[in-house]
Amino acid sequence: MIPEDLLYSKSHEWVMVEGDIATVGITHFAQEQLGDMTFIELPEVGDTFEAGSEMGSVESVKAASEIYAPVTGEIVEVNEALEDAPEMVNEEPYGDGWMLKFKIKGEPEGLLDAEAYTAVVESEAH
Repeated sequence: MIPEDLLYSKSHEWVMVEGDIATVGITHFAQEQLGDMTFIELPEVGDTFEAGSEMGSVESVKAASEIYAPVTGEIVEVNEALEDAPEMVNEEPYGDGWMLKFKIKGEPEGLLDAEAYTAVVESEAH
């Protein structure tokens, strides 16, 4: 359940790059490990982040976890539906459960393809 057409960070965020816009969410593996989402804290439109910096958090019935910026850039859109329905991340992590969109600055670096991310998940699952 790791889409081939996305890029991934080792901290379990996924990235779909379209031109200079990157849509970001957390992976199926991450939401599965966390359990049912209860609250999602996302940054504001206009905030800027360096790749690898903390940009928000998710809370679930099991744990709280930070969300890290997988790319460098400026937030141009936030999925406000998650405020009232954080469970969308559990139900459709690669669809309606997307979290935010970045206007990318420079080229995304250090991201993994689906095959490399699969290896990360398999090493953490054992």
